[in-house]
Amino acid sequence: MIFTNDTEDVLRAAVWLVNSAEDPDTLSTLADEDVLLTEFPYTGRLDRDDAELAALRALRPRLRSMLLAPRDEMVVLVNTALAESTLAPQLRRHDGLDWHLHAVADDHPLTERVIIETTMALVDVIRADEESRISICADDTCEGLALDLSRNRSKRYCSTTCANRNAVAAYRARRAEA
Repeated sequence: MIFTNDTEDVLRAAVWLVNSAEDPDTLSTLADEDVLLTEFPYTGRLDRDDAELAALRALRPRLRSMLLAPRDEMVVLVNTALAESTLAPQLRRHDGLDWHLHAVADDHPLTERVIIETTMALVDVIRADEESRISICADDTCEGLALDLSRNRSKRYCSTTCANRNAVAAYRARRAEA
């Protein structure tokens, strides 16, 4: 494990959110938001309305910029996000997770909690100098983000779809040469 479980979960959620903007958009309905919240159960206030969905959709470019920023730029973006919120850090234990930090009160809007939780996860990324674990998918036709939490740093694709497409293309290229 490179990071704590909660940091890895938050990074996965942020990458999911960013990648939901790829074609086809997978965060366009309240049912899509339910998929997000089932996969990544955020605690606290959940409005589950059109305004919250619109705010989540609007958050995606900012998350993408934060996740892909070089280390020193990432620090500036992290500090900016921290300064924009009223922080109320508390240790919490819930849903089978051991003690971890909630930096924003549960009654704050979901988007604020998402950005601050992502920011706190990026603090760990910055401190460990591991920002290279977040990259753009190696598939030439994809702009999705790949999150590499593997021990050997081998993940290059955002999804199995992109990985399989490239494996098939490489296989066909080898067969054509033979």
